[in-house]
Amino acid sequence: MALTSSMEDYLEAVLMVQQKRGYARCVDISHHLSVTMPSVSRAVKGLSKMGCLMKEADGTLFLTEQGKQLAEQIYEKHRFFTERLIAAGVDPKTAERDACNIEHAISAEAFQKLKEAAEH
Repeated sequence: MALTSSMEDYLEAVLMVQQKRGYARCVDISHHLSVTMPSVSRAVKGLSKMGCLMKEADGTLFLTEQGKQLAEQIYEKHRFFTERLIAAGVDPKTAERDACNIEHAISAEAFQKLKEAAEH
């Protein structure tokens, strides 16, 4: 089963919240993404079944190795495009929103080529 854009957003959110707070819970993800708790619960169940996420008895969320790898790839794309858009003069809020859309649409090959071109 392939990850949807929404599932990618949840993985990225767990990673970002963990980096900021040291841990992530469903309520933290709900606030971060401005979504309802039932939406988070559904996403957590789906991502758990896919082997990307685990929920401890105390409610703490953990990315599996697979989930962490995917979340880091998504977040890398997000940062890359946000930074480039802001550098091009795009308003930071618009850059964040547009980067989120681009990160889901671009292929791994195209992203790698853009990264390489930007490094030179």
